[in-house]
Amino acid sequence: MSKEFVFRGRAWVVGDDIDTDMIYHGSYLPLTDPKEMAKHALEYVPGMEDFVERVQPGDILVTGKNFGCGSSREHAVITLQYNDVAAVIAESFSRIFYRNAVNLGFPILEVPDITEEVETGDELEIDANTGRIRNVTKGIEVRGTSLSGLEKEIMTAGGLFGYLKAELQAEE
Repeated sequence: MSKEFVFRGRAWVVGDDIDTDMIYHGSYLPLTDPKEMAKHALEYVPGMEDFVERVQPGDILVTGKNFGCGSSREHAVITLQYNDVAAVIAESFSRIFYRNAVNLGFPILEVPDITEEVETGDELEIDANTGRIRNVTKGIEVRGTSLSGLEKEIMTAGGLFGYLKAELQAEE
């Protein structure tokens, strides 16, 4: 199975320490339909209350340090996926958000000081295979950490369940 992790989209920039309650508030945990859950993405992030009305398929979320800290809920990743966000680029991720993103097949990339290089509305090109991010608007290029071999295999399979299913079928 082959999948390219190359994206082009408009940037949405948020700051440091965006926790899972800000990405998807705990008051919505009773919702089970991902499309309904997606209607509440980022609404607790200051300045992003109307994100779901303005986001377009392929847009890219650019964040500061410690993105996705807080609880271990997968909902935070799911709400971004179901809003057709192509990827999240962060200066750093909480480990649990990072793991949830990989397990759900959602592209993420760590890039030091990325919020100093990108503004909301900038057009970005991302190659997660190599870690290259090109800010088309500003004409600059930066590098981050590319996907590891296993992370890329899991994401290529559409997430951990797809990866494990393929592994089990290969053993038969």
